[in-house]
Amino acid sequence: MKLINPLLIIRILSTILLIETISYLFCLPVVFIYKESPDPFLWSAAITIFFSVIFYFISREADSHKFSNRDGFLAVTLSWVIFSLLGTLPYLISGTIPSFIDAFFESTSGFSTTGSSILKNVEILPYSILFWRSLTHWIGGIGIIVILIIILPSIRATGYQLFSLESSMKEKIHPKTKAIVFRVLFIYLGLTLAEILLLNIGEMNLFDSICHSFGTVATGGFSTKNNSLAYYSSYSQYIVMIFMFLAGTSQVIYYYIVKFNFKKVRQNEELWFYIAVALIAGTIATIILHVNSTRTFEESFREGFFQVISIITCTGFTSTDYLLWPGAALLLIFLLMFSGASTGSTGGGIRMARHLIVLKNIKNIFVKLNHPKSISFIKLNGKSVTENTNISILSFVVLYLFLFVIGTIIIVITGVDPITASSSAATCMAGIGPGLGSVGPMSNFSGLPELSKVVLSLLMIIGRLEIITMFTIFTRTFWKL
Repeated sequence: MKLINPLLIIRILSTILLIETISYLFCLPVVFIYKESPDPFLWSAAITIFFSVIFYFISREADSHKFSNRDGFLAVTLSWVIFSLLGTLPYLISGTIPSFIDAFFESTSGFSTTGSSILKNVEILPYSILFWRSLTHWIGGIGIIVILIIILPSIRATGYQLFSLESSMKEKIHPKTKAIVFRVLFIYLGLTLAEILLLNIGEMNLFDSICHSFGTVATGGFSTKNNSLAYYSSYSQYIVMIFMFLAGTSQVIYYYIVKFNFKKVRQNEELWFYIAVALIAGTIATIILHVNSTRTFEESFREGFFQVISIITCTGFTSTDYLLWPGAALLLIFLLMFSGASTGSTGGGIRMARHLIVLKNIKNIFVKLNHPKSISFIKLNGKSVTENTNISILSFVVLYLFLFVIGTIIIVITGVDPITASSSAATCMAGIGPGLGSVGPMSNFSGLPELSKVVLSLLMIIGRLEIITMFTIFTRTFWKL
């Protein structure tokens, strides 16, 4: 018995490279419309398809029936790393980002839907490069593996394992993987098209509407303007705010709504917890801004809720420079960096369901203190959470916070101040985008040392894979028979 099936993993990577090749070609219409050079995308496509073909011929004898758990973990991790590496090509070939480390940071930030950037002035970039940045968000949001399942049906039922590795608590809504994927794609496309239409009704042109919709629905955050959404009207900010919240909602909820199964929607505790956190945090931010500034109530409400929803959903769009907010509001923003959106959404972070289960564990501790002989179970959505699942979730939260501390320490060692370092680590792990200090909403990550950028790029990938997926391949048990 083999530990892993190298040929099958190479076969999967061949398909991943084919997907990336096609994604380059999607930028060509923008190239021709704005009369820009197609070379960055044609060369990127040629290089990527070359490796895809080589991988395909190497893996012709791959047997998909032998697909194992180990293959899934390794394939998913390598897919994100390779996608991010080759995503640097348009930046490097066009010369818009000449440094490989900077290009890797930007590419990883795009595909992981983080939205952190090293670019000081995005408005001088060619339209095709701006489109590529936004497209990396959209592709990363839907998940390379989801697309992979459609293209490689030969993986059959085991494809659900690949799908679930990106959302370790995702509720299984249909027994057939392809049925899940097509429904998710339908919802994803529907939200994207609806936002494009609504933004285009406002002052945004079609190009900006598409780019910002890609960034919103994928909870990414790359904008075509240096000031992000602060450049646009309150109408556009409200539209983006609404769609950020919708993008941070679990795809499972939309599935049940489409099926008119409103009982399941009502029973979904994570949804109500997500709504409650957004409402409470948004209200607190609104009050702080209204009491401590000359803003009107509408301005306080719009800025407060926009920024809170942007951070909770890990989107990272900004409508104002929140570094100028009162200290209490800044503390709120930092704490929300550890919240995360709903499980099964395109958002990142610890996620609402895990926070909910941690709170239920704390409640159980107090019950036990008062009633030592009582037997209590932790339930989510009316179903008991198994002991193994509970331990796994608590372990995830502990590991998440441990990695945040380690990442912060490494970045501080490279010469970055503690506030910038801690917020950089938090925002990149959660896939948010802007942070505090020198990486605030109106700044960027270009001034950080190269080692810090490499560490943060790895944190983006680790966070996108929900930590355990990537760390599993470095454990001793992974390589044992």
